[in-house]
Amino acid sequence: MSRRLRKLSTGVLNIFAWLVFVFTVGVSLVGFLSQAVRTSSRRSFKNNIDVLIIGVAYIVVFLMSLAFCLKRRISMFRKLQRLSRGRSALWRGDIPKHVHEFVVQEYSRACLISFESLPKDAHQEGWGKPGTQWDGICFRRFLLDTIPDLDAQARLLIPSLPPLRPNDRMSHHYRFIASLMPTDEDGLSPLHYYDSAIQLARQADREPTEREFEVGVAAADEIKRILLETRQEMLEGSTPDLNKLPLVL
Repeated sequence: MSRRLRKLSTGVLNIFAWLVFVFTVGVSLVGFLSQAVRTSSRRSFKNNIDVLIIGVAYIVVFLMSLAFCLKRRISMFRKLQRLSRGRSALWRGDIPKHVHEFVVQEYSRACLISFESLPKDAHQEGWGKPGTQWDGICFRRFLLDTIPDLDAQARLLIPSLPPLRPNDRMSHHYRFIASLMPTDEDGLSPLHYYDSAIQLARQADREPTEREFEVGVAAADEIKRILLETRQEMLEGSTPDLNKLPLVL
């Protein structure tokens, strides 16, 4: 809904509300006056004290309501008068061209100074160095975030995998797929490296180093790759080869 249509609908609703209010007040006034006339002995408006009381009461209520509305209107007008009327430049045409160029130049200068003031060689322990592929990455948090991702991948391969508990060792949780992992010359599999990295991220007081972080991430990627390849092989093995099926005439 556009602003103009919203404003129009609000105005129509306000007018409708006022009309309903005036109609209700008018009907009540006519009803009270007719009741006063019917209950009087003369059955007329002339010399009828009840009609006078009802009329005066409605006039007093109307004047009090009008005074209250005027008071609020004046109060809001005074509050608006206190607001600053300083001119704000919103568009290029609101100010002279040379002033606009000066503002743009000073803004660009401030941006360059802020950029050059940023630390370039600073390094915080447990975080990636600025300018590298790990810039702005918290090593501990990144390693821990790989746990649910690998767990979801493993459940695609083994749906009956036990639930992952907060303090489970990765080597124990993934013991059912340990036989799928290749080993290096030291006899260690990616699962061993990943388990060590996760334990370090969970339990160590110090922050993981960049080397430890890279080893853990590489192990997690290798485990994920093996799980995906194994699942793909299972799906291909369970799909019948249509070319080898006998023809039924």
